[in-house]
Amino acid sequence: MAKDTGMTQASVCVIFNQASGKKGETAEAKRAEQLLRENPRLDLRIPRRPSAVTAEVEKAVGEGFGTIVAAGGDGTMGAVVSALVSTDVKLGIVPMGTFNFLARGLGIPEDPAEAIDVALNGEDAPLAVGEVNGHVFLNNASLGAYAAVLGVREGIYRRWGRSRIAAYWSVIVAMLTIYRPLSMRITVDGEACQVRSPMAFVASSAYQLEQYGFDGVDAVREGKLALFLAPDSGRIMLLWRAVKILFGGVRRDVDYRLLVGRDILIETKRGRRLVARDGEKQSMDGPFHFCIRSNAVTVKVPRRTAGTTG
Repeated sequence: MAKDTGMTQASVCVIFNQASGKKGETAEAKRAEQLLRENPRLDLRIPRRPSAVTAEVEKAVGEGFGTIVAAGGDGTMGAVVSALVSTDVKLGIVPMGTFNFLARGLGIPEDPAEAIDVALNGEDAPLAVGEVNGHVFLNNASLGAYAAVLGVREGIYRRWGRSRIAAYWSVIVAMLTIYRPLSMRITVDGEACQVRSPMAFVASSAYQLEQYGFDGVDAVREGKLALFLAPDSGRIMLLWRAVKILFGGVRRDVDYRLLVGRDILIETKRGRRLVARDGEKQSMDGPFHFCIRSNAVTVKVPRRTAGTTG
C-alpha cells in the first residue's frame, strides 16, 4: 500500500524512459518530454538507465503518489506495473515505444498531449496481467526462438535505430541464423502433453492477437492465456511463418498449434533458459509457470462518451 504523506490525487509522478522508442531523438519524443515538464500536476522523473525504472517507481510509491504515469514502450509499462502490483497506486500511460500494444489495446491515444489528459482525467479500469514464475508480462512471454530474436534485434537497433521495420528485419535475420527446437512437457489446466517446438509463445493480450490474425482472442478476453507452438519443421519454414505473421495469413493447425487455459506449466530438459517478456529478455530457472493475475492494477483509460458501452 502507498504511504499516506498528505499528498493529493493531483500529485502525479511520471517515470519517463528516454531509452524507449527512438531514445528521445524524434520531435515527437521531445514534444512529449516538454509537455510532461510543463504540466504543474506532474512530477517528472527520468531514470539514468532503463534498469533503474523499477527503483524509481518504488521510490515514488513510498513517497505517496496516488498515480504513477509510465512514459515509454511496453517494456517500460511492464517494469512500472510490476512495481505497482499489490499497491493501490493507479497507472497512467503515455505511449512512447515502437509498438505500444498495451496503450493501443486500452484505447489510449498515441498523441502525447491526449495521452497525458487521459492519465490525469481518465476513468479507472482494472488491468489483468500475465505472470511467469512471478514476473509480470502485459502482452506476451515466450521461450525459444523469440527470445533469440530479441538478442539480434538489440544489435540492429544499435546500428539502425528503433523502428517497426528494424524490428521485423530482426525476425528475418534471427530465423535465418538461429534454430534450436525445445523438447517440452506442457501442462495446461492439468492436461499434459509432450511437445517439440522451436518456440512456446504465451499471449495475454487480445489486442495483439487481433493485430496479427491469430485465434485465441475470445479465450484471452475470458481471462485465459493462449499458448502458441510452432511446428518443428526447420528454419526456412519458421522464417516463412514469421513472414506470414507480418503480412497476415497464418492458419491454426498448419502454422501453429494453439492451447488455451488459465494455468500453464512448461518443463524443459535444461532448467535455466532465456525468457522474453514484452520485448525484454531475462534468464529464469524452470519449470516455467504461466498464469493470469486479474485486477492486478487500476489503469487510467479514456472516459466513455454517452451511448458508449463495454
